[in-house]
Amino acid sequence: MSFNITFYGGARSVTGANYLVDFGTKKILVDCGMFQGSRYAEDLNYEKFPYDPSGIDVIFITHSHTDHVGRLPKLYKEGFRGKVIATGATLDLVKNALPDNLNLIKQEANDAGHDPLFSIDDLEGVLKLTQDVNYEEGIDIGDGIKAVLNDAGHILGSSIVEIQYPMDNQTTGKIYFTGDLGNPPTPLLQPTKFVTDADYVVIESAYGSRIHEDKNERKNLLENIVIETIKNGGVLMIPSFAMERTQEILYEFNNLINEKKIPNIPVYVDSPLATNLTEVYKRHSSYFNQKTRYVINSGDDIFNFPGLKFTRTADESKQINDVPPPKIILAGSGMSTGGRILHHERRYLSDSRSTILFIGYQVKNSLGRRILDGEKEVRIFGEKVAVNCRVEAIGGYSAHADQNMLTEWVKQAAGEGKLKKVFVVQGEEDSSLALSRKIKRVLNLDAVVPKPGESFDL
Repeated sequence: MSFNITFYGGARSVTGANYLVDFGTKKILVDCGMFQGSRYAEDLNYEKFPYDPSGIDVIFITHSHTDHVGRLPKLYKEGFRGKVIATGATLDLVKNALPDNLNLIKQEANDAGHDPLFSIDDLEGVLKLTQDVNYEEGIDIGDGIKAVLNDAGHILGSSIVEIQYPMDNQTTGKIYFTGDLGNPPTPLLQPTKFVTDADYVVIESAYGSRIHEDKNERKNLLENIVIETIKNGGVLMIPSFAMERTQEILYEFNNLINEKKIPNIPVYVDSPLATNLTEVYKRHSSYFNQKTRYVINSGDDIFNFPGLKFTRTADESKQINDVPPPKIILAGSGMSTGGRILHHERRYLSDSRSTILFIGYQVKNSLGRRILDGEKEVRIFGEKVAVNCRVEAIGGYSAHADQNMLTEWVKQAAGEGKLKKVFVVQGEEDSSLALSRKIKRVLNLDAVVPKPGESFDL
């Protein structure tokens, strides 16, 4: 069976994942993410889809991050009425995260003087089309095409989409979409699943040109940064993604406090969304790794410890200002592109006693990336703010696989000797090209970096 794959998003870009697999009688989408980062990238979200959404039979959502699911209600708005398939945990996270996203979209549309990207009716409509599946549960799409979701180990419920299709020689072909692969071992999740029987692979490359620090060092680095900030009498600001990263850091703080390695000081999760998503994590503990499940079963609430406070309302958020340092504030957004973290950055970036700690990927042109790259003055809410505080980053907390892990995943995927082509996506262009070159050089495999909108007949 021949088919065509087109890269409508996520090509030479970290964000906007959107891939169409066309078997003729069946059309399958993988992910429908928002473009994020620069104003140009975000403007792409308002363009009409370059295919007919009403003709899509099924869309697989690899995981619940906005750059993989954020345009799903817009797909519904433009006519999609097929199935939306993902793990139960992913759908639970999506049902909490997308309404929050809609509030931001409405605010931005109002400021810019145009209509929102989608409405509450579009959001509610597409959520009615969802179907949850377990890992490794067979999914029959029809015409001999099947699919399976495998554990990607990236965030709670994240999946590698495996699409199986009949071939002319009576065998089964397989194309794998990695979504975002994890960075094992992680504090909470099971490790990423490896496969050996790929015909084609579509692989992410957010860290395609980089190697992470030793993962065993990340807890020590976190401990040292906390202790140093306390000694200085400052505030530790952690721009944090509401899902996974916040929960991982809370788990680490819980351990450090239990082990008496850091003192009890006020720790604020200043994010209604992160508060809601932490409850989702508690409901889906079956996705956690064995060690974490053992800790939970022993009676330790891994997302709670002395000094921790979740703030939902704006008034509660403002009250954080009245608490004298030292204190720790986790707030979104993870790239400092919006959210409550901006209020804290405006207040404390200029304080030489304080620290800002980045624990996740900072996309090009985001405020977080500019601070990380050493800008000494930034603009927040129209005000110039000096960056006098310490700037730290711990790459080991990244939920993305690094170049070594990505290369190893492809190597194992080629284990049965039938891997024909690797498509490298979801990275800045330099990162994707670096991984592509390494796959060619080290594994002697055909690897390409698709251009936006490029199609391949397979």
